[in-house]
Amino acid sequence: MNRLADLEARLREDLRWLELPAPSWVPPRFAAAERVLDVAVIGGGMAGLAAAAELRWLGIDNLRIFDRAPSGREGPWVSFARMETLRSPKQLTGPALRMPALTFRAWYEAQFGNPAWDALYKIPRTQWMDYLRWYREVLDLPVQNDTALTSLRPRDDGLLELDLHDLSKADAQRTVLARHVVLATGRDGLGGPSVPVIANTVARRYWAHSAEAIDFAALAGKRVGVVGAGASAFDNAATALEAGAAGVDLFIRRDDIPRVNKLTGIGSPGLVHGFADLDDASRWRFLHYAQTEQTPPPRDSVLRVSRHANARFHVGSPVAALEELDGALAVTTPKGRYVVDFLIFATGFHSDIATRTEFAPFAGFVRRWKDRYRADPSLPSHELAESPDLGDAFAFQEREPGTCAALTQIHCFNHAASLSHGKLSGDIPAISEGAQRLARGIASRLFDADRERHYEALVAFDKAELQGDEWTDADASSGTARAHLQAEHAADNPAENTAENTD
Repeated sequence: MNRLADLEARLREDLRWLELPAPSWVPPRFAAAERVLDVAVIGGGMAGLAAAAELRWLGIDNLRIFDRAPSGREGPWVSFARMETLRSPKQLTGPALRMPALTFRAWYEAQFGNPAWDALYKIPRTQWMDYLRWYREVLDLPVQNDTALTSLRPRDDGLLELDLHDLSKADAQRTVLARHVVLATGRDGLGGPSVPVIANTVARRYWAHSAEAIDFAALAGKRVGVVGAGASAFDNAATALEAGAAGVDLFIRRDDIPRVNKLTGIGSPGLVHGFADLDDASRWRFLHYAQTEQTPPPRDSVLRVSRHANARFHVGSPVAALEELDGALAVTTPKGRYVVDFLIFATGFHSDIATRTEFAPFAGFVRRWKDRYRADPSLPSHELAESPDLGDAFAFQEREPGTCAALTQIHCFNHAASLSHGKLSGDIPAISEGAQRLARGIASRLFDADRERHYEALVAFDKAELQGDEWTDADASSGTARAHLQAEHAADNPAENTAENTD
């Protein structure tokens, strides 16, 4: 008995009953005799897959997903994510798009049974990746792996030009055209890893950002430092300890580790659907407070570190200075001086689009929140100020109207969209709602852009539903009766008859 095959059959039946995907309806567009993609999705992780699935269900099937990772390694789950389990509760439906048979729970129970689901504490990180691989396969989503976007250029004709590099081949470059581009580029979104300036005062071999590839086996027997107090700080510290590090010092800027996940306390469909409709000041105030309070690391992640006797926590210890010292690093904080062999900065990400070379052709035209909103001076945030000011469907907007019209066909479906749309474009809890908002907006824009062609199709449509033999005209059933009635009418209205004769 193959319960996973049964689940897949059920999913196909559910889609058939809902008439999904809808028939393809977007008129084809050509340039230089080549078909233009209706949508190109950059990023084949959870967000990109959910977006592509919803677009296809809406009848937009001329699309392609491009991801720089090898097949099955998209997103952070088996690259730089180093937690043992997801922090999200196991019952969240994630990218299932309201399809019960597409949930992680359905996939898990089909393979391991209901008792195993009941016994499951949280979802193992690598198993979540297995689920996403299945998600891609069962929906037959068109992902092209080992493909990096090197440049995205808006054209004067309203199309978008993408330069792509095939990473599996030397010097393999090609260009494709698309009407819309979705940047499903994850947590680093439009920017990249955020590292304090002080890191650049020492040689690069002594440190790494937590989102980079790190050879933890090489840290066995070494003294390791970790900067930060978020989930990734503890995940990297634990990984180093489990790899045999001689000791790990965690340098935490705050006087205490954050303990309350504030946004979880107001999580609801109201937040999901209502955040984008709040006024500017309210949106800024909500996210500024959440950002200031900071999301705590999961309890399990902290315990994973603290169970090691050679783990040392240093609160109230921002890094004030770094110094190379006899092949190691001296780390100075307000509380002391510590020597480590390697330092990991678990200091998050920034969303500064100006730092990404592939976005350079249009980055200067993008309107950011700092261009349209002046926050209360008591609520400063460089990160929020640099966030793109997005319109409907997560679309970029022009800083100066008329300077780059095609900019509104590029959709920022990643973490950088949080201030404009809320947490809909990267985190597991509301990714389906985000994908549906995105796909519906793109569908609306594609229809509007081709309105004349759709009107022509409306006028030209001539498939008759009636054949003409379904009914008869009672007045036409007797010519004699009609003539008699006309004669009676003329007799009763002599003046009308005289006027007709005069004419």
